[in-house]
Amino acid sequence: MKFSDLLRMSGSNLLRRKLRTALTVLGVVIGTASIVVMISLGLGLQKSSLEQIEQYGGLTTINVNTWGNYNSDSSQEELRIDDGVVETISKIPHVEFASPILSTYVLLKQGVYEGSLTVQGMTQEALQNMDMKVGEGTLPEAGAPLSFFYGNQVITNFYNSKTNEGYWENSEAIDVDLMNQPVFVIFDTDAYYQSQNGGSGDGSTPTTPPKKYIIPTCGMLAGGTDEYSENSYSVYADIDALKAELKKIFKNKVIPGQPTTKSGKPYKELYYEQVYVRVDKMENVTEVQKTIQEMGYGANSNAEWMEQTQEQMKMIQLVLGGIGAVSLFVAAIGIANTMMMSIYERTKEIGIIKVLGCDLGNIRTMFLLEAGFIGFFGGLIGLILSGIISIVINMIAGSAAGGYYEGISYIPIWLVVISLAFAVLVGMVAGFFPALRAMKLSPLAAIRDRKSVV
Repeated sequence: MKFSDLLRMSGSNLLRRKLRTALTVLGVVIGTASIVVMISLGLGLQKSSLEQIEQYGGLTTINVNTWGNYNSDSSQEELRIDDGVVETISKIPHVEFASPILSTYVLLKQGVYEGSLTVQGMTQEALQNMDMKVGEGTLPEAGAPLSFFYGNQVITNFYNSKTNEGYWENSEAIDVDLMNQPVFVIFDTDAYYQSQNGGSGDGSTPTTPPKKYIIPTCGMLAGGTDEYSENSYSVYADIDALKAELKKIFKNKVIPGQPTTKSGKPYKELYYEQVYVRVDKMENVTEVQKTIQEMGYGANSNAEWMEQTQEQMKMIQLVLGGIGAVSLFVAAIGIANTMMMSIYERTKEIGIIKVLGCDLGNIRTMFLLEAGFIGFFGGLIGLILSGIISIVINMIAGSAAGGYYEGISYIPIWLVVISLAFAVLVGMVAGFFPALRAMKLSPLAAIRDRKSVV
């Protein structure tokens, strides 16, 4: 018997019993939709967590610092990070580059508004590899005079110096244009506040108000005040330009935030609080992080967070998938029952085709095809239904969260393919034993009295 004939017979047998077939397919539909929706919820939560981790620095970056890290020998000085340490870190296997971060605290003024911010000087390589989306202008350029690149939420740190009201008091936009209007920058913030409060630097002579500098704006990060990323509240500059400007402003003086000698004098070289490290692959982050920690420095990344998140997501997906699998298991029982009833009703028919010389393999294939058809169409309709449910869930979740969640349910292509294949497989497995029962029927007994052989 040709395979096309088997397909035609299988299809006609299913159509002959439309109601029973429809109910069996419905079971597969419910089972498939249940397991796909459940897994999609787990995948959506995982995707959301990964996106959140990306916002907080990505999966292949390590932040090296000296915060709270001292040599075990109390006689030794506090660990510091200089250019030599940065060079050593950059030579660690799997490290793509290591950029020192020179941080300085500044006060920005424009009209009646002022804001206290931290400027981070970084290398060109680091600035270009931080995945910052430029909204206006450009990133700081190498070799150019000092310029600032502002995060999209920097403006929320400004307040009215006369009323002491800012963005966080009334949630209204501040009339500050960092891109197109001059911004006055005060680097010596200690002297500024002392002069404003009538204090003095040495206790006897009134403090002279520090000089204000106009630092041009080279660009701004894309996004509004309601869009957050790791870089939203930061101000960036080329590290060499920032070094040159600080040395010029604080000539023969201690630069704020820099260590001093025992006599209180500044060091010739500048030290860094942090180092931005980029690793080649996510799986190598833990190894590089451990190596840096063995050097005595603090090193943190999102690797631990990522591992914990993955373990939690695996458990969630396992539970959700198990719930959906129960529905599909019930559907499999329905398919098996349908096929057994089909054998009972078609006992005489099976006996006749055996007498006519039909191969036992063809009989088995015919019943497996019927079961496979049920699984296929049930799985296909179930996938369509799960897609609709996923859209509804995302709409409800997005509306309830004010648009914060874009996709709490996520159905990738591989899940569609695997689910459809699995539905077909479940159908054929459920129909396998009934198919074997059909093969074992005695032809003569089936023709004589079908009830006696079932």
